[in-house]
Amino acid sequence: MPTSLIGALRRPRGRPKKFDGPTRVVSLTLPESAIARLAQTHGDLGRAVVSLIERKTPTTSRPAAELVVFGNHAVISVRATPALEQRAGVQLVPLPDGRALLSLEALESVADLELRISDALDDEALSADDRAVFAAVRAILRDARQAQDVALLRRNIIVLQGVRRTRRRSSSAAPTRTT
Repeated sequence: MPTSLIGALRRPRGRPKKFDGPTRVVSLTLPESAIARLAQTHGDLGRAVVSLIERKTPTTSRPAAELVVFGNHAVISVRATPALEQRAGVQLVPLPDGRALLSLEALESVADLELRISDALDDEALSADDRAVFAAVRAILRDARQAQDVALLRRNIIVLQGVRRTRRRSSSAAPTRTT
């Protein structure tokens, strides 16, 4: 079991880390208008600046799949690819930085997902980019399943979906019945 998965989920003592990587204090002089706009993005100015940078960073420079950690919980963030929805049967939930979270149907299990991903990886027609995403997700799921101090939990998320409204026919345009 790679130490990265266990290490990512261990909650160290003291104040939680704000960011994943190394950090340092930086002093900036900004116009009040810029500070006000950053505060609208996030109440913490540091997080606001980082979120703006992450939105501009191409997702291809990030790993194909990675853990996004908050406290002692983590979710899998992936490079959004339609193949995951088509071949693995998941719904992708978009994130602001162009990546996505995996969402399973209510009756689907994580084991079912892992099996579908493995089956897709056996198909030589899978593109190299999609193969990287599938392999990274499979590795994360396998490592979590094999870890003795990590539990795979299923949670529900709220997804809003637009629906098409059908036009009502006017009463004068309604078809007439003849008997």
